[in-house]
Amino acid sequence: MKLCNLIDKIESKYPTNLAYSWDNVGLLVGDYENDIKKILVTLEANEAVVDEAISNNVDLIITHHPFIFSKISRVNSGDLKGRLILKLIKNDISLYSMHTNFDIAKDGLNDYFMEIMGFKNCEILEETHSEKLYKLVIYVPVGYEDKIRAVLGANNAGYIGNYSHCTFNTSGTGTFKAEEGTNPFIGEIGQIEKADEVKIETVVQEGILNKVVQEVLKAHPYEEVAYDVYELKNQGQKEGLGRISTLDKEMTLEELANKIKSTLNMDKIRLVGNLDSKINRVALCTGAGSDLVKLSKAKGADVLITGDMKYHEAQDALDMGMNVVDCGHFDTEDIFKDVMKRFIDSFEEFETIKSEVYLNPFKII
Repeated sequence: MKLCNLIDKIESKYPTNLAYSWDNVGLLVGDYENDIKKILVTLEANEAVVDEAISNNVDLIITHHPFIFSKISRVNSGDLKGRLILKLIKNDISLYSMHTNFDIAKDGLNDYFMEIMGFKNCEILEETHSEKLYKLVIYVPVGYEDKIRAVLGANNAGYIGNYSHCTFNTSGTGTFKAEEGTNPFIGEIGQIEKADEVKIETVVQEGILNKVVQEVLKAHPYEEVAYDVYELKNQGQKEGLGRISTLDKEMTLEELANKIKSTLNMDKIRLVGNLDSKINRVALCTGAGSDLVKLSKAKGADVLITGDMKYHEAQDALDMGMNVVDCGHFDTEDIFKDVMKRFIDSFEEFETIKSEVYLNPFKII
């Protein structure tokens, strides 16, 4: 599969427009026209990961942390980042990063953490995005309606909640006259024609609207396609950072911490609060989410699970009576490899491997 086609599949599920403005996501190194057969998924790409990709004949590296984040003034072998970029290019390896858009999106990193912990009925902790919706109306000759509906569904149009491929169809008669210079699919030049047609209506999210229209135009039999686009006042799917869930069964802070350690294969874990505290409602933000303590408390959470909690932030949490489980940045996000491999494997077109390079820079003795 061409890299551009794979990126279309990734971004239809995890749109780049969900990322924060300061973030750097998408294809950071590579050629959109490259053929992709083997993919390496990893939390981030350092020199050991790039060498691992080379030795495994990988075509594409997918990272969570952006490979290029701060400004790069030059690319040369004397600079670490420059040297890695040169290595990637020389070995024809592309690199794609998905960071805060993957944290925010449905079925992304935060949802996966809650899934493996067994926490159900999750809600968004901090809403960041509500996408506009549009009504797309296409007029199709009878006999081609199934083909166009299939194209709409394949490109993620027609989602209403958890229902996909939603359309409304009305039969009618279309009229037109083909003028000189046209090549009509039905009828003859210079004559007013009547055609049995189906009016197909569906809902499309703003982020995929242009692509959906282009795919419909390619599949439609008419030389000139009649279609309408209307902006709707309906609210689209809400997206946001972090998740919050009410547990099926109460547990203590100590029991929760031990469950996290077991799930993430951690040896040690940091806590703020009383080990005997009763936990009924859990908030989560993978990576660095210590600034969500107050919001978590306001939304009724008994604990926030996150990483990178600083001393004064921990004191503030303690003073407001909020429990915190600080798993560290690495341990809440290294699971990116698992969820991303599962997603790529769903296409059944690639060999996907998880990086074996241990990337946590901290050691606990």
